[in-house]
Amino acid sequence: MRIIGIDVYGYRLTYAHGQYSMSGGRDATHQDSTLVRIRTDEGIDGWGESCALGGNYLPMFPGGTKAALAELAPGLIGLDPRHVGPIQDDMNRRLRGFPDAKSAIDLACWDILGKAAGLPVSVLLGGVRQEEFPLYEAVPLAPPAQMADFITARRAAGITAFQVKVGNDPLEDARRAAAAVEAGGDSLLICDANGGWRVQDALLAARAMEDLPILLEQPCLTTADCAQVRRSTRLPMVVDESVVTPADLHDATSVAGAGSVNLKLGRLGGLTPMRLMRDLAVGLGLTVSIEDTWGGDVVTAAVAHVAASTAAADLLSTSFFNDWTNEHVAEPRPVSRAGRGSAPTSPGLGIAVAPEALGQPIFSC
Repeated sequence: MRIIGIDVYGYRLTYAHGQYSMSGGRDATHQDSTLVRIRTDEGIDGWGESCALGGNYLPMFPGGTKAALAELAPGLIGLDPRHVGPIQDDMNRRLRGFPDAKSAIDLACWDILGKAAGLPVSVLLGGVRQEEFPLYEAVPLAPPAQMADFITARRAAGITAFQVKVGNDPLEDARRAAAAVEAGGDSLLICDANGGWRVQDALLAARAMEDLPILLEQPCLTTADCAQVRRSTRLPMVVDESVVTPADLHDATSVAGAGSVNLKLGRLGGLTPMRLMRDLAVGLGLTVSIEDTWGGDVVTAAVAHVAASTAAADLLSTSFFNDWTNEHVAEPRPVSRAGRGSAPTSPGLGIAVAPEALGQPIFSC
């Protein structure tokens, strides 16, 4: 099997709950996502997606994703997409960084691999360990009462885990956390600063939240700063943005004392590196959150396959972004029920993307 063509599409994903807000004034009502279709000489197409969550979350942005794909795609023509490791090697030789663009290509290759083998991606990732799994939702940063109302409404829809956005004024953030605990009942609550605090502010926030039944996620930008906070609090810690490589993962445990890590497809470079990082994290005794920076139906399908192939005891949380967004490009698509998700069971990613819903490609090669 050989790659004979690659098409790159763009589409807009609007946030289902109005405005999505994180620390540092990072607000958005929509995101620009990128879809990739890889065509083969055997008539099997594969789809991938990458959505960078704007340009102020990680060192990536939608225009950069598309520019990197324009650089990478021509060199993939003629390669066998089923060999996902060598495809990663080829992309890494030709372009340093840009894991967001590589992730879209990697997802499309896994989609083809599964279709060619007649197996769902979850089986190829090691087998289905969970037929269904609980989902979390992010609670956009807002006044405490508004965040509590959000949690109450989403609990009524079956959600039992919440990522509560904090990371601005530490004492106000402590009030946000307290309101979330009151509204959340026995829900899993993770207060996520997205690296928004300086060490001093993080210490103030952690001290004010000390007696709350929460987990604290990525209080500061670097693992070293997160470690300072962890040494000063009893709150369990989740690391996220500062973990990209296996070495980062080691530091998260040995330096920062984290008990969990949040793994995102677009930050790591796709399913191939995520499988490695997931297995290393579990081997180190960490629980894992499985998700991406943002996305729609294709990202959600990929996330679902990783979550399904992760043991329940090892999975801290996961998200279905196509529940958070209004636009859909695939049928059937991953669907949650009463706050729980499951992986598609058809071969590959298990979804059928409709190109006619996307218009003309931005470019093809």
